[in-house]
Amino acid sequence: MTLINKEADYALRIFRGLSDGEMHSIKEIAESQMIPGQFAYKILQKLRDSGLVTATRGNGGGCRLNGDLRKVTLFDLMQMIDKKSNVLLQCYEPGYKCPWREQHGGCAVHAGLSGVERELSAVLKAHTLAEFIPSNQT
Repeated sequence: MTLINKEADYALRIFRGLSDGEMHSIKEIAESQMIPGQFAYKILQKLRDSGLVTATRGNGGGCRLNGDLRKVTLFDLMQMIDKKSNVLLQCYEPGYKCPWREQHGGCAVHAGLSGVERELSAVLKAHTLAEFIPSNQT
């Protein structure tokens, strides 16, 4: 089972590469953090959309950390990468109509896993990125 997928792993590496607070090119980050370039660009777009990374185009441009990693949890990171990452089963997605629950009035699997999902979310929310990426580490 993989909870932290490749994109989340690469995002952590990108944050590590930006943790010095300096401006870095996407190419530089990809090379220093050993991330394939096409993935680095794609993930940086998601991190930029979240507001945690700023990106400037053109000569002298690049990316820079724009947030405090002590205030960003693993749960937040997974939400930035995949909006459905906190969903254990498809039936937890908002608006999902479960034929089993509709026909039987409930589902023991759904009920049981909802507790697991709450516990997992609580653990992910309890850990900030700064715990894994000390400041000024490259």
